[in-house]
Amino acid sequence: MVEILRPHAVRPGDVVAVAALSAPLMPADEPLLDRGVAVLESAGFRVRVAALVVDGSRRWWSAGSPERIAGEFNGLLRDPQVRAVVAHTGGNTTASYLDLVDLDAIRADPKPILGYSDVSLLTLSLYARLGLVGFHADFATHGMGLDWFGLADAARRAQLADVYRRVLAGDAPVVLPPSRPDAWATWRPGVAEGRLVGGLLNRIVRLQATPYALRQHFDGALLFWEEVRRPLEWVWNDLHLLRVAGVLDRIAGMVVGVPLEVSTEYPDPPSLRDVVLDVVGGRDLPILAGVDFGHTSANLPLPLGVRASLDASARTLTLLESAVR
Repeated sequence: MVEILRPHAVRPGDVVAVAALSAPLMPADEPLLDRGVAVLESAGFRVRVAALVVDGSRRWWSAGSPERIAGEFNGLLRDPQVRAVVAHTGGNTTASYLDLVDLDAIRADPKPILGYSDVSLLTLSLYARLGLVGFHADFATHGMGLDWFGLADAARRAQLADVYRRVLAGDAPVVLPPSRPDAWATWRPGVAEGRLVGGLLNRIVRLQATPYALRQHFDGALLFWEEVRRPLEWVWNDLHLLRVAGVLDRIAGMVVGVPLEVSTEYPDPPSLRDVVLDVVGGRDLPILAGVDFGHTSANLPLPLGVRASLDASARTLTLLESAVR
């Protein structure tokens, strides 16, 4: 069993830092950042926007050099006033500083780290190394500032805010609410319980090539994943790599998010469902799909390492235990 390191609970009045953990803030996205900060403030948090975001720092496709991003991130981890870190957006950077993160600071004062996409590589590596419960959750800019305003009505925004508050405060159980009653789909029926592990599919696979690979973390787990702007045949290959590595024989169930621009130019293409079921084969795995996480919808918070109940037949996903302490 993986020993879980739960971060401290976050409650209204606490300081939440918005940080550049991957890509820079582009000038055109400044209004989205302002909206994201407003969402966090409306939930009762005090928001501190980190310097690399405020300054619009940029190095190629990143907010700074690996050393500079890690330096600011480590400073937030060591700052006793900061109680959580929310990535402002994703990108293609986190692999460059995985070995520069101050693990002792996390052990001394574990804090929720929120983000998805490229940030999956960061949270998954910390889960592999420390058992830290990280959160596959919305960004401040391309998330709360975009999806919560552009894709969700007022009732859904209030529902999402309530779920985030409850999860970060340590409530349990928490039933994760779909955006619509018919939004989630049963790709293979069944019921399973296990610890949540997952993120962006290609980042899950890439992590396996590092010293921070997930190993026993897959045993009895509920594997959740999403994908963005990759050919369907690449998704098929990545799933087969997990199969060859024995992952599909070890997990208890699978949760598939909402893909974005995942297609193929080959004639008579299969659907994503066809691809998943083809790779899974005859394994008795409950599979629930279309769940509200990924690059196309406001993300429900999915805490790594937290036990959850999956009922693919009834199309429900429930967090069974507290994600924080």
